Amino acid sequence: QVQVVESGGGLVQPGGSLRLSCTTSGLIFGHFVMRWYRQAPGKERELVARIDETGSRKTYGDFVKGRFTVSRDSVKKSVYLQMNNLEPEDSAVYYCNALRMGWRTEYWGQGTQVTVSS
Repeated sequence: QVQVVESGGGLVQPGGSLRLSCTTSGLIFGHFVMRWYRQAPGKERELVARIDETGSRKTYGDFVKGRFTVSRDSVKKSVYLQMNNLEPEDSAVYYCNALRMGWRTEYWGQGTQVTVSS
């Protein structure tokens, strides 16, 4: 059974930092592109960051502007999102997604809430 579990969300003040973690099980981690999405109330889900199967290629949403860093650990079968200089507009539920390219196979986590407020 495949599991994708996010953690690390919470309440942080503007300018603060959070590190989100996403731990997987039941899948061959190295076969999956890992992505972070977010969805704020009343808005569409948007891509935050993407890291390829080997960790060598990373892409980010335009709104990231160098503030976030995505990484992965093949031993722990986990992906991380380090978020710095957070803004109130970053408040959303953050979701982890595992995608196997070409196989039409993907898995979602349940999401973790990030709230940026003073």
